[in-house]
Amino acid sequence: MSKNEKKASCFVANIDLNLSEKLKQDLIGFGFSLSKPPYTLFSGKKKGVSVSLYQSGKLMVQGKEMQEFIEFYLEPEILKNFIFTNPEQYINKTPHIGTDEAGKGDFFGSLCVAGVYADEAGILKLLKIGIKDNKKLSDKKTIAFAKTIKQEFSHHILRIHPPKYNELYFKFRNLNTLLAWAHAAVIEQMVGKSKCSQVTIDQFASKTLISSAVEKKVQNLCLNIHPRAEEDVVVAASAILARSAFLESMERLSEEIGFELPKGASALTKEVGRKIGQKLGPEGLEKVCKKHFQTYKEVLS
Repeated sequence: MSKNEKKASCFVANIDLNLSEKLKQDLIGFGFSLSKPPYTLFSGKKKGVSVSLYQSGKLMVQGKEMQEFIEFYLEPEILKNFIFTNPEQYINKTPHIGTDEAGKGDFFGSLCVAGVYADEAGILKLLKIGIKDNKKLSDKKTIAFAKTIKQEFSHHILRIHPPKYNELYFKFRNLNTLLAWAHAAVIEQMVGKSKCSQVTIDQFASKTLISSAVEKKVQNLCLNIHPRAEEDVVVAASAILARSAFLESMERLSEEIGFELPKGASALTKEVGRKIGQKLGPEGLEKVCKKHFQTYKEVLS
């Protein structure tokens, strides 16, 4: 079932606490062993599935075998909706953090990773503003939206300018590992600001690599990692902040270097790179580019 292959390893929903006793008795009937961790009404565990109902009414389900439990019991009996099996029909209004990056495919400019937090009211506000996947937006619109987001939402932007980027790449030796570290650093900041444990990440590498990097900085998070996460409006907002920061870095570096730096890694990029190399040498080029790109070798040759 292709849709379910993209499911998160953690599912969160809010339920009516009047249903708590029914849920508790049903879990006992299903063979769950119950306990009462702090801040919960109860928590149930059996092989492959764990269920925790918090005093706030938040219900968290985790585990490799959670899909069948949610699809055949939780949705029809408790939730009375099918947000897990048919997520495209629902807007995720659960308060959460979203992260995304910009600049990783561009020879020139900084790598920028951004995080945004929004609660239910904030999510509705983002939708009302018209926030959407930044790939569908002009640069001008992206910058305008970013200004609004920064004014109204808790956020954090990590800007890794070329000299530092090249230093970190030399250390990590892998772009995805560097990206995972950067996302984790942003998530650490956002969790500290918002005290939220729900995080949605636009997937750029294996889930294991990303979750491992995050867990080194922050534990006990519910990570939702999947491709095309920009469909989530909070992730879309973070993508806009990251893209805007990248565009700002390109403008600043262009002014500093005295050349108009093109985006991407096109023939024009190589042409401008050769001119910078001829005028300022490899040291000048390294101030504005990502050295591990094949473009760097082609430009210098």
